[in-house]
Formats: sequence, C-alpha cells, structure tokens
Amino acid sequence: MTVTDQRSRRVARRQAGPGRLRSTSREVDPIDPIAVFAVASARGLEAALWLQPAADRSIVGVGRAWAVEEGGGDRFEASAHAWRSLLADGLVSSERRGPTEGGPILLGGLGFTGRTPEADDPWAAFGSASLVLPSLTVRRDGPASTLAIATTMGLGSDADPGELEGLWDALAGDADADADRASAPDVTGHPATSTTWPARRSVAVERPDRAEWDRTVGMFAGAVGRGRIDKVVLARRVTYRAPGDLDVIAALRHLAASAPESTTFAFVRDGTTFLGATPERLVQTRGRSFETVAIAGSAPRGSDPAEDARLARLLLASEKEREEHAVVVDTLRAGLSPIVETLQVADSPAILPLRHVQHLVTPITGTLRDEAGLLSLGGRLHPTPAVGGAPRELALELIADQEGFDRGWYAGPIGWLGADGDGELMVALRCGLVTGPEAILFAGCGIVADSDPAREWEESRLKLRTMTTALGGLAVGDR
Repeated sequence: MTVTDQRSRRVARRQAGPGRLRSTSREVDPIDPIAVFAVASARGLEAALWLQPAADRSIVGVGRAWAVEEGGGDRFEASAHAWRSLLADGLVSSERRGPTEGGPILLGGLGFTGRTPEADDPWAAFGSASLVLPSLTVRRDGPASTLAIATTMGLGSDADPGELEGLWDALAGDADADADRASAPDVTGHPATSTTWPARRSVAVERPDRAEWDRTVGMFAGAVGRGRIDKVVLARRVTYRAPGDLDVIAALRHLAASAPESTTFAFVRDGTTFLGATPERLVQTRGRSFETVAIAGSAPRGSDPAEDARLARLLLASEKEREEHAVVVDTLRAGLSPIVETLQVADSPAILPLRHVQHLVTPITGTLRDEAGLLSLGGRLHPTPAVGGAPRELALELIADQEGFDRGWYAGPIGWLGADGDGELMVALRCGLVTGPEAILFAGCGIVADSDPAREWEESRLKLRTMTTALGGLAVGDR
C-alpha cells in the first residue's frame, strides 16, 4: 500500500462512516442559477456556481454536507480516495436516469500549489484544496433540471432532509423574485447597469510593478535563450479598492452574457467570492472517455472582421507563439500517455476567439485505463506549461522565487466530480477575489526566448480586461 493510500484511508475513516451519506434527487422546474447563487449568498450560506451558457448547462451548490480539504503534493489522489470511500458507504437514490441524474457531486477547486495559505493571506478561507459536497445541488443540462439533497450524519451536516426541502422552497421563491427584478444582461458587452466603479478609484497594490515586471521578463527570457528552461509563465496580481461594495452578482451576469463560450464560476468562502469566466479546460471525463485541450499563444481581437482575421493569421504564423503552444501540446501528451489506452491529438492548432483575446488551441481526446479518473488526470496534467512552464519543476521554482505572491486558486484546477466518475476541471483564469469593496485580479503570460516585456505587459492587460469590464470598466495599467 502506498503512502497516499494509507493517508487516504485515514482521511476516509475520519470523514466517512458506514451508511452516513444519504443523497436523494428529483426533477425541479428550471430556475435562474445566478439568482439561486445570489439569494444563497445573501443569506450567508456557502455557495458555488458553475455556468456554461453556450452548452446550456449549470450547477449551483448551497451549503456544505461534507468536504475533503487535502493539502500537499498528493492532494489529487487523496481527495479521490476520500470521495470514493464516502460513496461506497452511502445510499443514493434518484427519480431520474440519464445524462442528468442529479446525484451527489463535489464542487470546488485546488490551489496552484499544495501550500496552505497563511491566516492573513487573501486565500486563507479557500485553503490549498476544498472540494465540497453541497447540502443542496441544482443541476441543469438543457431542459432538464434536478435537485439533489445530501446529508452526512455526524460528518459535517446533521440537517434533516425535510429541513433542507424547506430551505430549497425558500431559496427557490426568493430566486424567482430576484430573477424577475434583475435586468437582462447587456448582450452588446457593456457591463450590467447595476455594476459601477465609482469615479474615484485606485490601484492599491500591483505585484510585480512595471519595473519589476520588465526585469523579471528579461531574466526569464534570458534563461530560455541560454537553454536553461523552455518556458516559464509570469503572473500579475492587481488589487483595486473602491469606496463601496462591488456587485458580484451583476458581474456574474455580465460574464455569462459576454463570454458564453467560457465557464462562468463563483465560490463563496467566509464573505469572499472567487469568480471569473475561464476559457481553458484542464480535463473532462464521461465514462472512460476524456477530453482536454492545449491552449497557449495569444493575440488581441481586431476592431473589425478584416483586422480580426489578419491578427488570427499572424498568430497562426508566429514562430514565438507556435513554439510556446508546441511545448504545451508535448507536455500534455507525455503526461497522459501512461494512464490512457488511446490518445488522439489534432495535427495543428486552430484559433479560439474570445471577447478580448484569441488563442491557439489543440484538442486532445482519448480513453482512460480502468484505474484512472478525473482527479488522477488532473494531478498528472496540472500545472500545464500554459500556466506554469516547462520543464515543470524548474518553472515552478522560478515562479516561487520571482513572482512575489501566492497564486492561491488562480491557475489551479476548479470544477466538479460526480458519483459516477463523470466530471470536469477547468483552469481558473480570467478571475479574481472580491471582498466587499476590494477586488484582487490575476493574469499571466508565457515567457520564451524572444518575449518582449512591453508586449507581455500589454497581453496581461488584455487578459485582465475580462474582469475589469465585468466589474464596471476599470482601466488597467494606465500608469
């Protein structure tokens, strides 16, 4: 038995006893997922939102019946073992059978590293990993919606299922009223009208600042040019403060409307919301099949279709961007090979157009060996060179030495995992932490030998724009 297995069984004994999980599910009327998230958050309840408008899918979790919060380098496997142990001793029933059975699922994320944040760190409430089984889970896939109610006697939630049914009735009533009051998102891409930054706003902290950014990009590019490393990703953390509380719900509505092809997400912990709209999937599993994607290489969008097409052609022809992209593809292929039976990689990258930026993208699909699952896949793939670098360990050392802040869940895996093993992990990008009047936003750029500090700074501004626009149009990097 491995050390991971021994540790996981100790976790399982501590967190899961015989027959303690009870999960029931039934069909419910369709309901606005952001409205459910809004009213749950307003009541001070722990809440999670997972919204994919282009696919007409959503998940909302409310409350906490159980959670696995494992740190360290083996947190993926330890979390998977604890979840399987809980399910093995549980009783799960559902009125539905099919693509949306509505059974118990975990919602949450894992940090970029396995390090536990300090008590005064902005990420303290999120920990190095937190995968939560909500007390109430509402899941929609097309026209079908299900409500799952989970209890875990003595393991974190002793709530009676009848009480949870009553809570759902109250939340659903409030959510319907909230949805009726909410103005429709502006499909032209302008921020929702209820989201405004005051005229007097300030950048409180910028890490690294422009001078430090230029120095670090030059140092990383030099290391690549000397053959010490193939690529390293440098991130920025920008903190904004405003006199009044920021409107998280309006920001979520704007993100969902303006980036329907991305996954809009939000997780609430102790009054802080981690939210964003990420375009990058780490991995998705359906049965033994899996899908992932290599995303690396960026260019701005054009002001009109002709310029947009020209910029896309330049991106496809760019030796620097293609080199950065190839590193990601090769690393994913090598990481997946030991745990898959089949693997298909597209011959050449295509263009993924987003609102403010376009990327090179290569789809990768295949089938898993029997012993592999979503979290084991996630552990092998994370961090990809698109968010860390290559070789992985050396890139992570350089990031830890030079970046100047803890990434927390930024660029880490976030998502959901079902009782049947199906699930999805996205890479937490185009995102930020919001607490009252403060927003901490993140963006990163891949550095290779010919990276130019000014160009990379501009690319980071483009990536930050997703969140600054959603939060009311705050300008980025004006100084």
